Amino acid sequence: MLSSTIFSDLQSLETPFYLYDLALLRKSAEAAKAAADKRGYLIHYALKANPDSRLLGVIAAAGLGADCVSGGEVRRAVECGFAPEKIVFEGVAKRDSDILFAIEKGIYAINCESLEEVVVINSLAASVGKVAEIGLRLNPNIDSHTNEHLTTGRADCKFGISRRELKALLKLLPELKNVHVRGVHFHIGSQILDMTVFEAQCHKAQEIVDDLRNDKGVELEFVNMGGGLGIDYYNPEQNPIPDYEGYFATFEREFCLPEGMVMRFELGRSVVAQCGELVTRVMFTKTNESGRRFLIVDSGMSQLIRPALYGAHHEVRRLGEGVGREVYAVVGDVCESSDTFAYQTELPVTGRGDMLALLSAGAYGASMASCYNLHSLPAAHYWDGELE
Repeated sequence: MLSSTIFSDLQSLETPFYLYDLALLRKSAEAAKAAADKRGYLIHYALKANPDSRLLGVIAAAGLGADCVSGGEVRRAVECGFAPEKIVFEGVAKRDSDILFAIEKGIYAINCESLEEVVVINSLAASVGKVAEIGLRLNPNIDSHTNEHLTTGRADCKFGISRRELKALLKLLPELKNVHVRGVHFHIGSQILDMTVFEAQCHKAQEIVDDLRNDKGVELEFVNMGGGLGIDYYNPEQNPIPDYEGYFATFEREFCLPEGMVMRFELGRSVVAQCGELVTRVMFTKTNESGRRFLIVDSGMSQLIRPALYGAHHEVRRLGEGVGREVYAVVGDVCESSDTFAYQTELPVTGRGDMLALLSAGAYGASMASCYNLHSLPAAHYWDGELE
C-alpha cells in the first residue's frame, strides 16, 4: 500500500486527495499489453475509468490505444498523445460536433449504437466530404452476472443495436455511401470475475460474426469484445495486477477469430483501479446510543461515489502507527445517509486528525467526482520514485 510506505511525505498535504502509484500503473498496463500482444490482440484503454492526463501519458507510453465515450474524452486522448488510429469513439448520445471532430481527426472507428446514429454519421461525413470509419455495437442479450447497474449487454439495456434493428440496417447500408463498416463491437458489463460470462459472450459473438461474414457478406476487419474484467477489491495488496493471462486465454480458447480479423478490447478498471487511493482525514469521532463508533472524514460521496451508488466495497486503512483495535463506521461529509465508506471495519484506534486511505480507488473515483454540497474536487498527487 503506497500511502503507508510514504506516509511521512503525505502528512502535510491538504486532504482529501487521490494518490496514484505510477510504477504500479505502468506494471499493470505493460502486463495487459504483453498478454494481449502474444495473441495479436489490441487494447484500447477506457478513459471513462480515469481520464487523468498524467495517467494517460503513462498508458499511452505503454502502447495502449484509447476508448472514448464522449467528445471530451476523444479530445483528451488526442491531447495526451494517443495516435488517432488507436482511438475508438462510442457512447449512446454522441453530439454532432463531436462526431465531426472524430471524423476530421481520422480516428480508427466510431462505434454506433443505433440505426439512426449510422444515418446521422453518414450525413455528417457527407457534409465534409469524408467517409467515416464505423463499427456496429451489437446487443448480444447476455446477463453478465455483475451489479445491476454495471450490466450493459442485456436486451433491456439502452446499449447496442438489436438483432431486429441490425436486419434493417444491413438493408440500408448500400445506400449510405459516406460510412464504412470496419467491424462489430460487444460490451456486456463491468467488474466481471466469472470467466464463464466471457465464454458465453464469445459463443454469441461467434454466431453473429459468422452470420454477418458468411450469410450476409459483410466484410469485417475487427471484432471488439469490450472490457469488463474485474479486480480484487477485497485483497488489493495481494492481487494488485488482474489475471490478464486468464482473461485473454478465455477469448483465445472460445472464439475462433477469422483470418484477417483483429480482436480488440477496452480495458479500464483492470488497468488503473489498483494504482489509486483516496486519502482522507478524520474530522470528528462520535458514538451513538447503540454503541456504534463513527469516524467522520473530510471526504465523501462527492469524491468517491461508488459505495453510495453501487454499494461498492473499498478496503480502508489507517495510516501511521496505531495501538489497539476498534470497529468503526467510516462516514463522509455529505448530507446523505448513504454517504458511508464502510459500515463496519476494524482499524487501529483512530481519532481526530488521523489519516485513512481507501484502496482500489484509481477507477471510477476521480472520474465520477462532483461538487455536490459545493465541496471542492479532490487534488491528485503522483508517486514515481518521488512525490509529485
